[in-house]
Amino acid sequence: MSTLPVAVAVDGSEDSRRALDWAVDAARRRRTALRVCHVRHYAAWTQPGVPMTLPPPPDEDPVLGDARARLEKTADGTDVEYVGLDGAPGALLPELGAEAELLVLGSRGRGGFRSLLLGSNSMTAARDAECPVVIVPRPGREVDGPSPGPGPRVVVGLNVDSPDDAALALAFTEAALRDARLQVVAAYPWPVQTWAAPGELLPTDIDQGAVEREIRTLTDGFLAAHRQRHPEVRVEPYPAPGDAAGHLVAASRDAELVVVGRHRRRLLAPARMLGSVTHAVLLHAASPVAVVPPTPAEE
Repeated sequence: MSTLPVAVAVDGSEDSRRALDWAVDAARRRRTALRVCHVRHYAAWTQPGVPMTLPPPPDEDPVLGDARARLEKTADGTDVEYVGLDGAPGALLPELGAEAELLVLGSRGRGGFRSLLLGSNSMTAARDAECPVVIVPRPGREVDGPSPGPGPRVVVGLNVDSPDDAALALAFTEAALRDARLQVVAAYPWPVQTWAAPGELLPTDIDQGAVEREIRTLTDGFLAAHRQRHPEVRVEPYPAPGDAAGHLVAASRDAELVVVGRHRRRLLAPARMLGSVTHAVLLHAASPVAVVPPTPAEE
């Protein structure tokens, strides 16, 4: 049993209710507690002569009350804590990850433009939180891809040039908890081209079959330690030529979860970033997406 809770942010929207349902299931699978948080964005100032609106106490917060009523039917004995916080969601939501095993959010909340695929607060939490952040999308996203086959499935992206051990660890854990098979998408650039002159690219004579065999060999090596820890997980390596984001989005069709790593900070790019592949997967995947921060040593 984990000593850290699964945290979920709610704001009364349908997106946050879907996140709440996902989070209570995750807490139950991990046999850990659930922390339900509402960040109440109340202004610290008001016009002269206008009474200041103060936030309600946690036991009178209607958003937390809605979550409490919903969990009465679904919590099934899971320990639940309700927390009301006052301040800017973009600043406070990432901080919830400091004392959580997972942080779960809907793809967007009540504010902003309804056409947005991903809200700014969800994006900020995925970029800055210290724990893995799961973004639960709205239903109805359609992606093109092959039939995934029967049974539950977890998908993880693997960059063999810069493997993310933290993302692999979470993916194996999720697959084990869900009794699901694990599809490991290892994309590689193809066709390989070289520069002949400025603005001119030439194809090379590299054999694609040889490249794919090398990618598969490297993938098996990176997975070996995780397979030893989780021998019950059925692993399906999938070397794929072309765009990594496109392959991961296609694989999200009917998946339980897609796991991607957060961009590592570099000497010349010290700011935290999601990375282009992770950003694209968050915007377009049909399944929930877990964004995993690198371990401190890797970062």
